[in-house]
Amino acid sequence: MRPLPLPQPGSPPLTSPLAYLWWHARAQAGLLVAALAVGVVGNVAGAFLPLVIGRIVDDGLDGGLSRTLWTGCLLLVAVGAVQIVANVVGHRLDVENWLRAAFASSQEIGHHVTRTGDAVTAELPTGEVVATVASDALRMGEVFAIAARFLGGVAAYAAIAVVLMRTSVPLGVLVLVGLPVVAGSLALLVKPLQRRQAAQREAAGRLTTLGADTVSGLRVLRGIGGEEVFSRRYRAQSQAVRHAGVRVAQTQSLLDALQTLLPGLFLAVVVWFGARLALAGDITPGQLVAFYGFAAFLTQPLWTATEAMRIMTRAYIGARKIIKVLAVPDTVTAGEATTRTPVPAPAPGAELTDPPSGVVVRPGRLLALVSADPDETARIAARLGRFDAPRAGGGAAGDAAEREVSWGGAPLSAIDLAEVRERIVVAESTPHLFTGTLAEELDVRGRATEDELLAALRTADAGDVLESVPGGLEGEIAEKGRSLSGGQRQRVALARALLTEAEVLVLVEPTSAVDAHTEARIATRLTAERRGRTTVLVTASPPLLEAADEVALVQAGRVRATGSHAELLDADDDAGRAYRAIVSRAVAEPAPEEVSA
Repeated sequence: MRPLPLPQPGSPPLTSPLAYLWWHARAQAGLLVAALAVGVVGNVAGAFLPLVIGRIVDDGLDGGLSRTLWTGCLLLVAVGAVQIVANVVGHRLDVENWLRAAFASSQEIGHHVTRTGDAVTAELPTGEVVATVASDALRMGEVFAIAARFLGGVAAYAAIAVVLMRTSVPLGVLVLVGLPVVAGSLALLVKPLQRRQAAQREAAGRLTTLGADTVSGLRVLRGIGGEEVFSRRYRAQSQAVRHAGVRVAQTQSLLDALQTLLPGLFLAVVVWFGARLALAGDITPGQLVAFYGFAAFLTQPLWTATEAMRIMTRAYIGARKIIKVLAVPDTVTAGEATTRTPVPAPAPGAELTDPPSGVVVRPGRLLALVSADPDETARIAARLGRFDAPRAGGGAAGDAAEREVSWGGAPLSAIDLAEVRERIVVAESTPHLFTGTLAEELDVRGRATEDELLAALRTADAGDVLESVPGGLEGEIAEKGRSLSGGQRQRVALARALLTEAEVLVLVEPTSAVDAHTEARIATRLTAERRGRTTVLVTASPPLLEAADEVALVQAGRVRATGSHAELLDADDDAGRAYRAIVSRAVAEPAPEEVSA
């Protein structure tokens, strides 16, 4: 057996669905060639069975139970055995080809999504990405499963053509011309089927997205009474998927019916015409039997060709959807570290600067970033952690370089990404928790002792989580942390970030889901825990701002004023007034846990 998933699927071309499929074919060329060879042997063996049977019939009629008859019977058994073995081995190879292509495609999507991070979800709905992995990758792989059978059928068709034309030209022409006409008639339904399948795929993707959004926001929906509204939307979209599926089924059922009817009618015509030739003495009874067998056998390649058209249609649509996901640019590395010589990371204690905003993160200090628009400071945090690249606009390459985040004087984008992730940690405002024990959720790097886990929970004021999770540190956390409240999830995420012991820790709105008393305790403990280490807070919380060594007010993406919390509050200028407005608004807004759910 071949190991799956693959160590490294590679980087396919994204110019067109056909180029993408061809790249995968080349990647597993050896496996495909083996399957094609076995497929040709199996199909050609099956094609010659009617010829052997026809010879046996003629030998039996002419000479009775002669040695020639028994030799023909043994040959029939041998050819049948070859066909059986080839079919068994071929099926195994077909499945291997399907799994390899499907797994490789799924891995490409998975690797790309993990590299690009928020870039994919910012451009495509989550449900669309999920449907691409769960459905499109599998359908794309089906092409490689049927390829051997299809080409084997073509080889069998060619072999039978030679035999037919040498035996009876009129009957051979009827069989060889009639079958392509039947296949061409069936091909007329492929385009309508492709359009309806694409529409059904789009509707199913929207349904998956709607379902994922509804489930992730179920707690909020129940709190505001919007559950029924989203239920109606889901039911409406579900019906749209059903109607689209029915339209696909109508075309597919017509194709399936004609796939049985037309070959059957054609077979009847061949038998009728062959019987007339036999009665006229133009062909022998054995040859009539062989011609009937050939016509009956050729319905199988015809069915395979029809199935291949259907599968190719779905694979083409699936490949197009996969390319749409893979084409989302990587905002972390695209055009940056891949096009320059890597530089070593600076020694500990280096200064981190963001020229587009003017933010300067000095080593060993706690810096708070404040803005009336939280998205502005969140974008700065993303750049500081190399999760997003600054937009250089239409300036020259040198201007773009000057706008890059630098760390110790070196461009952050030119430093090894693994080391950046190890030393600079950014904790987002919306924490993501996964299924597993509480200890596994907290200690993502597998380094902390039990005492360190408990200390981090205490710093994050998350002692109540130990009580609410049965089993404490060894208790199970549900998917996405649904067994915890919003405030508990945020505090667990804060403890997780603290346990990384990052040289530079960037926390985006770390206390937005907790009440004022909890926030004050976290501010006190957080400053004590991170004293002497570089910390950046994106917040408008007065307790956290008071604890900061320096506060930077950001307006329109640029730093407008810096100082301590008290200095900015007392400033008698536009920056001071803007700062007071932001802070006073933060005080006036109730914490989420104080709002009725």
